[in-house]
Amino acid sequence: MNQEQLITNVVEQVLRQLGPGQTVASAPSSASTSAPTSASTSASTSASTSASEPGVFERVDDAVETASRAQRQLAAAGLEVRADICNMFKQMAKDNAQSWGRIEFDETKIGRLDHKVVKLELLEAVPGVEFLRSAAHSGDQGISLDEAAPWGIIGVITPVTHSIPTLTSNAISMIAAGNAMVVNPHPGGAGSAAMATAEYNREIKRRFNIDPLICTVNPPTLRTAEEIFRHPRIPLLAVTGGPGVARAAMKQSKRAIVAGPGNPPVVVDESADFDDAARSMISGVAFDNNLLCIGEKEVFVVASVFERMMDAMRRAGAFELTTAQIDRLAQAVFSYEKDHYAIRKEFVGADPRVLGKAAGATVPDGAEILFGETDETSPFVSEEQMLPFLPFVRAPDFDRALDMAVKYEHGFGHTAIIHSNDLNHITTMGRAVNTTLFVANGPSTACLGAGGEGYASYSIATPTGEGVTNPLTFTRFRRMSIAGSLRIV
Repeated sequence: MNQEQLITNVVEQVLRQLGPGQTVASAPSSASTSAPTSASTSASTSASTSASEPGVFERVDDAVETASRAQRQLAAAGLEVRADICNMFKQMAKDNAQSWGRIEFDETKIGRLDHKVVKLELLEAVPGVEFLRSAAHSGDQGISLDEAAPWGIIGVITPVTHSIPTLTSNAISMIAAGNAMVVNPHPGGAGSAAMATAEYNREIKRRFNIDPLICTVNPPTLRTAEEIFRHPRIPLLAVTGGPGVARAAMKQSKRAIVAGPGNPPVVVDESADFDDAARSMISGVAFDNNLLCIGEKEVFVVASVFERMMDAMRRAGAFELTTAQIDRLAQAVFSYEKDHYAIRKEFVGADPRVLGKAAGATVPDGAEILFGETDETSPFVSEEQMLPFLPFVRAPDFDRALDMAVKYEHGFGHTAIIHSNDLNHITTMGRAVNTTLFVANGPSTACLGAGGEGYASYSIATPTGEGVTNPLTFTRFRRMSIAGSLRIV
């Protein structure tokens, strides 16, 4: 497939996602808005920005020129300044979490406001320069030193689901590694991204006298994304998004770090703690109304304990839909496109009561997710649905549950979850699914440090294998060797 055909295919997919009568640069439907172009009135009340804001550009070439200059300034400033900048980002995100979370929620109109705030607060757990360790080798022939070096400028694509958090998480990792960024945000979250970009760059200039290290294109279009992909001064791409943009990035001639889609399955066997499993699944699915790519999407339960699992979900406060209500919900939220089902845009990240209304059910206040029994042919099982609805499928035994989990994970290699106290089952599933993230007996968020151990990131590079991204992900390996001398022992 040539480049023009590839771009055409991606354009067609994005236009289908935006809905009829809309273009990439024009206002989307109620689920997101276009990148605003009017002047910013207040960072605390509006996502409106103009290209005159620091680090916000209409042209990719202008963004690249500024990023190149800023990256050289960063290199001259040294590691301590990189560390200070990254810590500043974390503090700014925490201090502005309430207002910035509101700005992003008002613009994108998906997910949950309280969790937009939490996602900004969780940026404290994203690692910085402490990940950059040098290795030394010493022997009879001399010494060598291995260093993690920056690429220079990284071309970045961010999603609508986590606009400011992904921008900030990437900025911490990439700037810690010594890079600058040129960012093409999703049109639905472009105003939020541009606002945060300007705020970060304003403080970088004030505190460190460095030009904008985050250079965001606003308004973003598929054409500006293509320019970033092909730009000769951008040696590395980092893309977080859906299947279309992930495929486009991986077809480029330059290296791409790609955080692609997932459809995380859950297996529950006879030995599980059902109440703990219910609480964990509700926690994972309810988080930002299941917009996270790591979130539990479908559950396969061994038949002999299926009713016990469903009882535990009811006790934990999830609202159960009947078979007829699930069918009605599926008709409302899914459309069929070419060879697969897709969620209609207006339902992505919708609240349980919105879904309940579509299903013909009255969902009480306080119910964070919906659930119900389906068979494996349901589109809720096969599609990455990004809804606070969790389908449960009966399996005759653990082996069949595992087979279905592997099948409907679709080989994305993203995330899988098991609830079991059988170490053999946990081990068997871990080997079989071969996912980047694998959680046993906890919520899906445990693999990113929320309810479990480990560092956080909003870009999980599964198609290209880097996994949970960190500063080392965005570095080049360099070695300096001195032959025949400087070994002092």
